[in-house]
Amino acid sequence: MAEPPLLYQRDGSVATITLNRPERLNALTYEMLLDIPRVLARAAEEGARTILITGAGRAFCSGAELGPDNASPDRDLGKVMEQYYNPIALAFARSPIPIVSAINGPAVGAGASIAMWADIIVAARSSYLLLAFANIGLVPDCGSTWLIAKGAGRVKALEMALLGERMPAEEALAAGLVTRVVDDADLLETARGMADKLAAMPPLAMSMIRQQIRAVLDDGLIGALQMEIEHQRRAGDSADFAEGVAAFIEKRKANFQGR
Repeated sequence: MAEPPLLYQRDGSVATITLNRPERLNALTYEMLLDIPRVLARAAEEGARTILITGAGRAFCSGAELGPDNASPDRDLGKVMEQYYNPIALAFARSPIPIVSAINGPAVGAGASIAMWADIIVAARSSYLLLAFANIGLVPDCGSTWLIAKGAGRVKALEMALLGERMPAEEALAAGLVTRVVDDADLLETARGMADKLAAMPPLAMSMIRQQIRAVLDDGLIGALQMEIEHQRRAGDSADFAEGVAAFIEKRKANFQGR
């Protein structure tokens, strides 16, 4: 029996999601697009504290599958965006647990968005980002316009979207679009190490930090200040805060429980 196009595995507190169509460079089918938000939700529901997402084979993801076997379910591509692509962006943004991506090769189109929606983005030295939409007469989707404009600024967003050229990993690092660049052979070990570190951090604080950063990007200073007040009140009343202080004083490793 053939393996599914999306693999899910829990190992301790880390859930690993693998885009698994290596023969097609992990191009996204409509089935995969529907499944990605479900799997992200499953990880949190099952008690994972971190999600690690990567691609099988020599690519992270080559974007949407453009072959005849994956024809658009609707002639109105706006409806396709609403049903298949926007839910992915929202699922990443609203995840209650942190996400790490390991970019093991090309990350193209919606695949670039999936990689960049992670909180910690680790890129193999040979990998690259590519917004190829303009090359076929389309515009960026899956939140990539927002991600790149917020992360790298107007000029870099326009360069990537208008010219449709590859951005090598080192350039993406300099532009603020990835967190770390490592040798290809070290990619998964590095990404897993970061996932393990996040999984050991206080879960409540991790969730609220993600919300605060999004609030800064969406609402500006006033909204961010108010959210910081509300979150710090909740964090200060948590058992994790008491445990963190006790562990610091006692010079031991904290055991956070997410309460």
